[in-house]
Amino acid sequence: MGQKINPLAFRLGTTQSHHSFWFAKPKSFSAGLQEDKKIRDCIKNFVEKDMGIVSGSAGIARIEIKKRIDLIEVLIHIGFPNLLMEGRTRGIEELRADVQKKLNSVNCGLNIAIKKVEKPYGQPNILAEYIALQLKNRVPFRKAMKKAIELTEQTDIKGIRVQIAGRLGGKEKARALWIREGRLPLQTIRAKIDYCSYRVQTIQGALGIKIWMFVDEK
Repeated sequence: MGQKINPLAFRLGTTQSHHSFWFAKPKSFSAGLQEDKKIRDCIKNFVEKDMGIVSGSAGIARIEIKKRIDLIEVLIHIGFPNLLMEGRTRGIEELRADVQKKLNSVNCGLNIAIKKVEKPYGQPNILAEYIALQLKNRVPFRKAMKKAIELTEQTDIKGIRVQIAGRLGGKEKARALWIREGRLPLQTIRAKIDYCSYRVQTIQGALGIKIWMFVDEK
């Protein structure tokens, strides 16, 4: 069961919570869901392209969205906020203006805040972006996986599994290889598991990165 279900969805309401907090009528739910995706895509594009930051350098862990009747609050959990704000005094204002254009409600207010992640490599999304950057630079995948696990040694996680699938090493036949360190109890909802899947386009083709992190247990 642990390999056939999304670990985050499996634990919603126990050790995991939603990244979006809002209510909507059934007819307007799809529009609100698309609006959330536009906000997240706009923020990631702003960080990676408009700011000139290479993917994996800024390290966005997650984006939380809270909606009220006349206000939308966006909280960006980022690993290296200095790279986002350095030399750009109007960084947040420019980002807010870009996101405001994507909103369905023109008259709705928008607040954007940034929160620094204390131990960035303890977040699976940031670690996946790091591995993707290494693979794009043609670093051997086994070396990239081992280096990623070494980066997590300074964090509080109790176990980690890193998996890469695709045409590894330029082979014609696709395969999946993984490496694990520590405990990873996927079979119980008492365990707080952080998980992410990330797609990276390399010169050999598309590769899929999956990371499971065992944080704590109730």
